[in-house]
Amino acid sequence: MGLLAIWLAAPAGWAGERVALVIGNSEYEAVGSLDNPRNDALDISVALEGLGFDVLLGRDLTQAAMQQITRDFADAAQDADVALFYYAGHGFQVDGQNYLIPTDAAIARPSDVSAQTIAMTGILQAMEQAPGLKLIFLDACRDNPFGATFQDDPGLARIGTEADFMFAYATQPGNVAYDGTGRNSFFTKALLHHLYTPGQQLAELMIAVRRDVISATGGQQIPWENSSLTRQFVFDTNPPDTSGETLFYQVAASMQDDEVMRLYLDSYPEGAHRNEVLAYLETGTRTRSLDAPESGVESGAQAEKLWTLAQRSRLRPLLDLYVERYPDGDHVDEAERLLSLIPDMQDASPGALCERLVTHPRDAIAGTPGVPFERLQQNAIAAIRACSAAVTQTPNLPHYIALLARATAASGDLARAIDLYQTAADRGDLRAMVSLAQLKENGTGMPRDIPAAMELYQQAARGGSADAMINLAITLFEGVDLPQDTDRAIALLKQASEGGSAKATFNLGVLAQDGVIGDPADALDYFRRAARNGEYEGYRAAAILLDEGRGVTQDPTEAANMLLRGAAEDQGAILAELTEQAEQWSKATLAQVQLRLAAAGVYTSDVDGLPGPNFTAALRQWRNGGFDANVLVN
Repeated sequence: MGLLAIWLAAPAGWAGERVALVIGNSEYEAVGSLDNPRNDALDISVALEGLGFDVLLGRDLTQAAMQQITRDFADAAQDADVALFYYAGHGFQVDGQNYLIPTDAAIARPSDVSAQTIAMTGILQAMEQAPGLKLIFLDACRDNPFGATFQDDPGLARIGTEADFMFAYATQPGNVAYDGTGRNSFFTKALLHHLYTPGQQLAELMIAVRRDVISATGGQQIPWENSSLTRQFVFDTNPPDTSGETLFYQVAASMQDDEVMRLYLDSYPEGAHRNEVLAYLETGTRTRSLDAPESGVESGAQAEKLWTLAQRSRLRPLLDLYVERYPDGDHVDEAERLLSLIPDMQDASPGALCERLVTHPRDAIAGTPGVPFERLQQNAIAAIRACSAAVTQTPNLPHYIALLARATAASGDLARAIDLYQTAADRGDLRAMVSLAQLKENGTGMPRDIPAAMELYQQAARGGSADAMINLAITLFEGVDLPQDTDRAIALLKQASEGGSAKATFNLGVLAQDGVIGDPADALDYFRRAARNGEYEGYRAAAILLDEGRGVTQDPTEAANMLLRGAAEDQGAILAELTEQAEQWSKATLAQVQLRLAAAGVYTSDVDGLPGPNFTAALRQWRNGGFDANVLVN
């Protein structure tokens, strides 16, 4: 087994040198193989190369090869502004020390550990030479493969060291991570889907990754990080853009392409632009059913938008479309390389198919949209088959039992579904706990049992379920089923918000706006964060504060930015309000909206802060393919 190393020059425009060592060990000689680390390492290396990293990639490395590539990495990192280490494979801790396992390790006695593994301290010493940030991602918290050969502790130990290190673990300290049911582990899959979010701070990225992994495993696996960074870091330094869903629709609308429109619906069956896409598809491509910019948009700009979407979404049909439409495009080679990595939808594992058909909307993650119960009812039989196979294939992950329960409920067999929810809840699945609590709270399929429902909510909240925290908070505010406890309710909302819940963050904004907590300045921050995380009503709420100067400095320019982001991302409420009830907004804010629409090339009338047909047409074009983040500046 040898060493595969890749060195690529960083693209122009990246500030500072970025270097990475990526290792994935799957094919072990003395112990069982792992399905995904080789794939995880290759896919992460390709993603990092696209983000300007010089990457050393090693897969299935012996101890000698791991030692050599570590020395090469130490040399490369000496002048690096960012040095990153990623490892996927077997790893364990002994006496608080972490060891990574080469493919040729054969451990028969405790003394073999240090002699035949790679101590994590050696990697850290190599990275300490880098003058900049040091980032470590360990997707290695798996069971000790050598059994009772020696006494070890489960998972990996937390590591602490000097300033400017960040350690990200696939799961919480002392716990064991899952290898995943598809091409990638749950942790790496989440990383891959969030690395290309423009302008996203590292802390925000880890929150998004943690939220996705918790959802994908039902709370069985919770990524963890330990940071001593002294400055912020962003993987994708492009300016903040729209959500992945809105970017998808913007590309589909500007291309006026049936295939892309249908792919949007498949990816976001209940998306904010669902009605517009359905209306477009019903009228056919021969009529311009959308008020979109004319198709004379520069092909280079169109190609870049499609490539950005394809790279960020990691969807094969979009990568295929890019290669087909732009065979001489700037990113064809990278697109073809991604196509070689990403499996076809028809090759999905039972687990992946089960997730796609059954995932609860509140558990939706990047790459896996939530499915409303009504839609699930239409596909209940296929969903039951997929989830039953997933349960058999992955018996140690109760999340698939919870998904099978939801599919079974959709088929009409509520009694069987309740038994499955109970089984999954007993084994620690958070969604099963919340679903079972709701059934007990409402008396659906069983006698109403409020104490049992509250206990399940509390258990799920302790496990990290944002939905359980929110439901408990509402109950504590109301003081009916539980004694009223406003302080604890607020604490629960804050905990859910810190975990990435946009709904909890928005509710905190409402409380701050009403003076229950903090002040309107806090409300503005909550509303902005809620909107960024998908609660798009936050844009309108923030715009109101800024437009009126309600407890904050009046700022028409930022109010306009919020309105235009919301007009592109929400379900159409802001567009309707700006066109039908424009008198609710100040002329100064409307004028700033017009200025930005003009800069985007969709508005050519007077900038007078007054509504009218041209203003309405410009807003519709903005929503339907004309969004331009570059004009949203103060």
